[in-house]
Amino acid sequence: MSELKALIFDVDGTLAETERDGHRVAFNQAFAEAGLDWNWSISLYGELLEVAGGKERIRYFLDRDRPDFTPPPRFDEFVANLHKTKTTFYQELLATGSIPLRPGVRELLENAKKEGLRLAIATTSALPNAIGLLEHMIAPYAVSWFEVIAAGDIVPHKKPAPDIYLYVLEQMGLQPQECVAIEDSQQGLIAATQAGLKTVVTVNDYTRHQDFSDAALVMESLADWDQPLMVLKNL
Repeated sequence: MSELKALIFDVDGTLAETERDGHRVAFNQAFAEAGLDWNWSISLYGELLEVAGGKERIRYFLDRDRPDFTPPPRFDEFVANLHKTKTTFYQELLATGSIPLRPGVRELLENAKKEGLRLAIATTSALPNAIGLLEHMIAPYAVSWFEVIAAGDIVPHKKPAPDIYLYVLEQMGLQPQECVAIEDSQQGLIAATQAGLKTVVTVNDYTRHQDFSDAALVMESLADWDQPLMVLKNL
């Protein structure tokens, strides 16, 4: 069995409860700012989470739920600007401290750092969102804890494609068997396992009924371990 050298974390829904009370709220604020009558309810947003990536989610929503919408000229720019506005609102939510970390996250990160484990991020969320969460919800200097922060459009294909995890492994010079991925969704699990990574899943209200049969371990939160690093090292 290979020695565990690194933990690779997803962000949204894994490090913090960002989806329902963060991204969803920010999307609705962006829609209102643009004069659009769209409103993503808690249940609707759960369905839209089947699509990875904010810009992709907007397009999917329009195709599925608003076929009557007439796309403006330069539609790609329209979607990009809408998503940019959403990111601004999301950053404001983070700055207020209204999006709490999930239980056990801070303790695991601090203990992993003390043990000398290397840390990385692999997320489909935009880079400013990932950076903002680390700085506001963990510590202003927490970004420095992570050797690689792979986010957003840095790779051609988003989860469930394995691209983001393959990128992290290449940047760190590590083999999959030397790392454990920590995810919260089936899409994330597929991406990680296709990259050859053992994966721990911490479920939330949006994902708890998804298929996690390929996960090495599934739990309610990282706080469910008495000695999380020992568990990880023995996976």
